[in-house]
Amino acid sequence: MQNIADYVRDTAAAAKQAFYQLAAATTAQKNTALLRLAELIEQHQTAILAANAEDMAQAAAKGLETALLERLKLTETTIAGMCEGLRQVAALPDPVGEMDEFRNRPNGLQIGKMRVPLGVIGIIYESRPNVTVDAAALCLKSGNACVLRGGSEAFNGNMAIAKLITQALRENGLPVDAVRLIENTSRESVGAMLQSPDLIDVIIPRGGKSLVARISAEAQVPVIKHLDGICHVYIDRAADTPKALDIAFNAKTSRYGTCNTIETLLIHEARAVEILPLLAEKYAEKAVELRGCVRTRNILPDIIAATEEDWDTEYLAPILAVKIVDSLTEAIAHINTHGSHHTDSIVTENYTDAQIFLRAVDSASVMVNASTRFADGFEYGLGAEIGISTDKIHVRGPVGLHGLTSQKWVVLGNGQIRT
Repeated sequence: MQNIADYVRDTAAAAKQAFYQLAAATTAQKNTALLRLAELIEQHQTAILAANAEDMAQAAAKGLETALLERLKLTETTIAGMCEGLRQVAALPDPVGEMDEFRNRPNGLQIGKMRVPLGVIGIIYESRPNVTVDAAALCLKSGNACVLRGGSEAFNGNMAIAKLITQALRENGLPVDAVRLIENTSRESVGAMLQSPDLIDVIIPRGGKSLVARISAEAQVPVIKHLDGICHVYIDRAADTPKALDIAFNAKTSRYGTCNTIETLLIHEARAVEILPLLAEKYAEKAVELRGCVRTRNILPDIIAATEEDWDTEYLAPILAVKIVDSLTEAIAHINTHGSHHTDSIVTENYTDAQIFLRAVDSASVMVNASTRFADGFEYGLGAEIGISTDKIHVRGPVGLHGLTSQKWVVLGNGQIRT
């Protein structure tokens, strides 16, 4: 029997060869495969939901925590979202081959850049069977092959979707090895991917902090990642009250188990007495536990006292830390110190305050008068995302098509030689 490391490397080697074949694929060919995949998913929705139900039952029996169960569950709505994402990706311009930044040199050379795929992308993810579709779509459209390693809790759903991806590739004359699912969910399979820089060009982890931390520590392959989603809404002194209530409520309660959900609410001291009691009533409707600083508890005496640890915690649960600040400067300092550089939003009608916040907050997404829940590739018009990066190199924020490409220099001459 083939050992796990050899199996993973053979799978990655096949994806590498498929990547070279993809270079000859046309945009129309890739788009047709994506549209066909959407059709297949719709046609086989019942089977996908049945496979996911089996995964859900097994995960619940194993005591999987609520946040992961939420990410694992598929519904008719989430499947419709997958298909819409596929169609959006198909409708997007193909970045491969784009050329820009051309300049004419005195010797007649034209020098510029061409956008090219990264190569073979390894995606290691927990729960979230929709990642199987998003990864396949974005990698294929951007000319990359991908090796997918999902978690054991989503095995049946991932297998059902992977079969349809293979069918869509085959029907449209594309190499079936361009999207390969590792059918082994052991820790060894992850390790083998991380130790294969000759076959895999970049790793993208989608999962909990422990998974991402392990990958970051062990990988010999470059990694695109974020560790935490400690996001903030700051209600400024010049905030519109209805906007502040709606945004702060939605950013926390839309979903609890996502990385773009806020974990801390900051509010200017000039607005705290007015707004905090109104927000507390709304949060109580959703049974959100509030943990406040001393000044917050002077206004809301029944809530729990916040500790220093609360400012640095990603709850992924109906818990919210609340802090009153004296100024915009203090709010920004708190975010840059305690946040995870993911997504942060200001609610304000003051243009100057908004511009200062946009420039000074060191996060991948910074918003004005909008819920942090919009920090998502689909909502950003990317069709889908393969992950969110809080790194600064080579891509930051939701990673869509352009984030899965690089550029190479192109030199166009007419017989010039260097003297």
